[in-house]
This record gives sequence, C-alpha cells and structure tokens, in this order.
Amino acid sequence: MSAPEPVVPAPAAPVVINCVAVDDEPLALGLVCSFIEQTPFLRLVGRHESAVAALRSLHERPDAQLLFLDIKMPDLSGLELARVLQFGPRVIFTTAFNQYALEGFRVDALDYLLKPFDYQEFLRAALKAKAYFELKQAGEVPAPVAAAAPLPAAPEEDHIYLKVEYQLVRVPLASIVYVEGLKDYVKVHLTSQTRPLLSLTSLRSMEEKLPAGKFMRIHRSYIVGLGHIQSVGRGTVQLAGETLPVSDGYREAFDQFFSRWK
Repeated sequence: MSAPEPVVPAPAAPVVINCVAVDDEPLALGLVCSFIEQTPFLRLVGRHESAVAALRSLHERPDAQLLFLDIKMPDLSGLELARVLQFGPRVIFTTAFNQYALEGFRVDALDYLLKPFDYQEFLRAALKAKAYFELKQAGEVPAPVAAAAPLPAAPEEDHIYLKVEYQLVRVPLASIVYVEGLKDYVKVHLTSQTRPLLSLTSLRSMEEKLPAGKFMRIHRSYIVGLGHIQSVGRGTVQLAGETLPVSDGYREAFDQFFSRWK
C-alpha cells in the first residue's frame, strides 16, 4: 500500500491593505492618494479632508485597515482621531511637524512620514505596514492590550523645520528673534541671517509650533523670542534694534509675564 501524499498547505493569499487617507491640505491629500493607488498591495477605500469626516466614515467602513493621517487639522487633530481609534485601523502619520514623532508612537503608530516626502519614503512605510499585516494574517501579532507602559516624556526640541522655497529648513529656536505675519506668509527674523526666512504658513501655525515658554504672541502680526527682548516700553518691546508694538488683545498676558521680571 502506497504512502499517502503529504498535505501541502495552501499558500497564504497575498496581502492587500484597505487604506484611508486624511489630510486637510488638498494637494497633500492628492499626493498620498496617488502614492496609495500606484502601490500594488494598497487599496484606496476612502479620502477625507478632515478627521471629523474620516471618523464618521470609518464607522461605516469596518474593512479599513490603515490610515495615512495628517496631524495638524482643525476641529479634530490626527492624534486625537488616532486615540479614538486606538484599537481600530493602524496609522501612519504624515505631517510637517517633527515634534509630534514621539507622541505618534504613544498611540502605536506604525510609522511617521515627515513632509515633504517622496514615493521612496512612502513605500518604505507602506512595506512596514505590509510586513505587519502579513504577520497578523499568519496569527503572529499579539492582541492589543488596554494600557501600555508609560513612555518617558518627550525631550524638548531645540529646533523647528520650516518650508522655505520648496525645501525643509532646520531652524534653531535660539536663533529666532521674532516672527512677522504677512497675508499668506511669515517672515522669520534670525540672529544668524541679515535677511529673514520667508515661509508659506500662517502666524497661528507658527504660534502653535513654537514653545510657549520661549515665545509669545504680542500682536496680530508678531511673535517675539522672549530671550531676545532688550527692553520694554509703554506698549512696545525692543529687540535686535527693532521696536514692535504690543496690541491691546495681547497686553494683559504680556504684562503678566513681564511682571515676573521686576
């Protein structure tokens, strides 16, 4: 009697990951969607210009497996959405703000893409997601736990990155004397350069990016580096040979800060 034929297990089906892209900047959203669509093992099943819209949609899309998620968005940030969905789809953050990297991994993000990124960087993160879902398909990924061990506090950054003429420029915080808001741009005046850096962003975005203990908004058009203030007059501050006004809407907070100098 001949020996029975050995049973050969069927090969696992190739992984195809259902993806949702979320970004409030239409150009950035379009770029991520195009990257997803040209990657064979990714399938685009949703695109949204706000985290609120994504949250509503994800309740109706239990098949969504991976979010490419911007962090800085109005109403609901990407970090807040990731916390709400902590045991749902996995997340790859796409953001221009490197200071959120550690916080991104606190919510168990698979990866963190710093804008502007190219397809090679995107693919590297996508392959990391593919490896995770292949392990999950094989039953080799442990189930999530309700509470992870606390991580150490994030170290305070000593620099920021600014978009200047289609590139990211590393700017030490200590070199920023003041930031001047224009209509669609900001001018960042530095100790190290005679000409300010011109960046396509808003003063509000700069205010959120700069640490409050080192910078203060004193006017609808100005944020000042507190360590560069040389003198304070009646409704004005002097720094680097410039005299800037302190407007009524910001005077109380500035006076409270200045009272600690006395």
